[in-house]
Amino acid sequence: MKKEDLWTFPLYILMHPIDGFDEFKRYKRGKLYVAITFLVLMALLSILKYQYTGFIVNENNPQDLNSIKEIAYILAPLLIFVIGNWSVTTLLDGKGKLKEIFMMTCYALFPMIVIGYINIIISNIVSIPEADFYYLFNGFGIFLTAYMLFIGLIVIHEYTLMKSLLTILFTIVAMGVLIFIGLLFFDLIQQIFGFLYAIIKEISLRYF
Repeated sequence: MKKEDLWTFPLYILMHPIDGFDEFKRYKRGKLYVAITFLVLMALLSILKYQYTGFIVNENNPQDLNSIKEIAYILAPLLIFVIGNWSVTTLLDGKGKLKEIFMMTCYALFPMIVIGYINIIISNIVSIPEADFYYLFNGFGIFLTAYMLFIGLIVIHEYTLMKSLLTILFTIVAMGVLIFIGLLFFDLIQQIFGFLYAIIKEISLRYF
């Protein structure tokens, strides 16, 4: 892994998002392995924040940590967003491919990742009166990620500002539809397994 790929270029995108994402798309400077690395780091951050954030600002009980659930809280929304945005922009003449949307979204996590790990350390040294600095820093990371994501959508799809805002609205609707379909699917699977279990149990009781 190169320092330029993991740090220099993501930092360049953060400082110059329009030029950065243009190079990301036009000159293929975005790397899939970097995007996956950022996604893994974000999932790991979610686990570490649950477990090691200072007690002053940690609303979770570290003993209740479920690593699988924390990873799912990161992966599921991101993948639903990527699929939802791709489905909408395909209909609205967006230029971004599914792979590019995924990579751009993961790259946008960069400021949240950096600030998140720093914040774990800060949370263990701040006092109660200083806790606001933790929340301010955390909010700043979320803002920068949202900013990178928004500019990334504009550049990747080659949209205007207004069309990008409209696309985001439609993407949120598409995410809701995907979640609804997913819930129906899992409910159907659960009913099928329940039905099969009932049949197997009936056969075993009757013939065995």
